[in-house]
Amino acid sequence: IHSDSDEGDGSIKYTISGEGAGTIFIIDEVTGDIHATERLDREEKTFYTLRAQARDRLTDAPLEPESEFVIKVQDINDSEPKFLEGPYIGSVAELSPV
Repeated sequence: IHSDSDEGDGSIKYTISGEGAGTIFIIDEVTGDIHATERLDREEKTFYTLRAQARDRLTDAPLEPESEFVIKVQDINDSEPKFLEGPYIGSVAELSPV
């Protein structure tokens, strides 16, 4: 995340809150970069809703309204099928029902 008012002088602190904030997702308070601390599994959770905010580092006052964003977990075939006895030969007759 990044604020338009961030001049790169370290006066802005970025924060996140919501599902997994501080555990699964961490934020670099200076740059606003968000990282996942563990591998995400779509079978366990398909998306995470987080809120982010830019705050003044000295006063902790919000510089912009809180923004909400969704991290969608893409599916990776981590349980691909394995055919141990093969090769397999099959056929389907023409005009067979679906």
